[in-house]
Amino acid sequence: SARGADGTHEPGQIECIVCGDKSSGKHYGQFTCEGCKSFFKRSVRRNLTYTCRANRNCPVDQHHRNQCQYCRLKKCLKVGMRREAVQRGRLPTQSYHGQFALTNGDPLQCHSYLSGYISLLLRAEPYPTSRFGSQCLQSNNIMGIENICELAARMLFSAVEWARNIPFFPDLQVTDQVALLRLTWSELFVLNAAQCSMPVHVAPLLAAAGLHASPMSADRVVAFMDHIRVFQEQVEKLKVLHVDSAEYSCIKAIVLFTTDACGLSDVAHVEGLQEKSQCALEEYVRSQYPNQPNRFGKLLLRLPSLRTVSSSVIEQLFFVRLVGKTPIETLIRDMLLSGSSFNWPYMPIQ
Repeated sequence: SARGADGTHEPGQIECIVCGDKSSGKHYGQFTCEGCKSFFKRSVRRNLTYTCRANRNCPVDQHHRNQCQYCRLKKCLKVGMRREAVQRGRLPTQSYHGQFALTNGDPLQCHSYLSGYISLLLRAEPYPTSRFGSQCLQSNNIMGIENICELAARMLFSAVEWARNIPFFPDLQVTDQVALLRLTWSELFVLNAAQCSMPVHVAPLLAAAGLHASPMSADRVVAFMDHIRVFQEQVEKLKVLHVDSAEYSCIKAIVLFTTDACGLSDVAHVEGLQEKSQCALEEYVRSQYPNQPNRFGKLLLRLPSLRTVSSSVIEQLFFVRLVGKTPIETLIRDMLLSGSSFNWPYMPIQ
């Protein structure tokens, strides 16, 4: 347990036996923090194997625990966390695709086919989009600016949380994880906005509120409103295609695993993951939409134009009120490295 200034143990303050952070209780046989608990559970349930790029003796503490997954798992086992305790635990069998499917005539409802990879992508979604969609649709005429900003924060948060839980992404070097999310967060945000039927016609209201708070020149106002129109168009074009939950998950994976991110340590591996996601989407679309032979191509053709939506405009529209001048890239890095995104300090996310 933690020691006070005089060297004695402070009551009620127990350290994580793996990294020394504050423990949240006993997990899999030992007192650990939420981050190490989640890491150990994910590693064991998915039977993940890691490699160490150093000498298999990396420091595992509060500040370095995310740097080497091999040494972190080794330490979890060394200090007595038990694999069998995870196996005995309740496996995540809840049918997330069921929650997604039962709203809008989703084909997942009436077809049993679903590849294992797509199932895992869907299971990683931290919320059933239908709940957010109905929340938007029911109240889009009276939804206040604060509510819209909170919804936007949840969608950004969910994009990071989803990435942290899909296959293969957690196994990448942390620097690669950060690089990929920093580059693609705005594209994932647009996809989430379309998926949850975010009422994009409120964007001008948001813009007006923002412009009132920080006056712009007439030229900048015109340019800003043009960017908003581009954002609205991309969301609407996705809605017109009636993209289903499985397709959204595959598209998000294709967007996330991009070799365009700077400084990737293993470009070929990331490229392989993007191809895997693309093949899964193609196979799924051919199986589920045999009467739409051009559907796969239409979905892929939406992806390049996602990048036409300015990330700085999304930031200014939805996040300035919540986080001020803190760059979104910094928030994403903090969320990714914190071990538990649920502790996002900038707003309470239920």
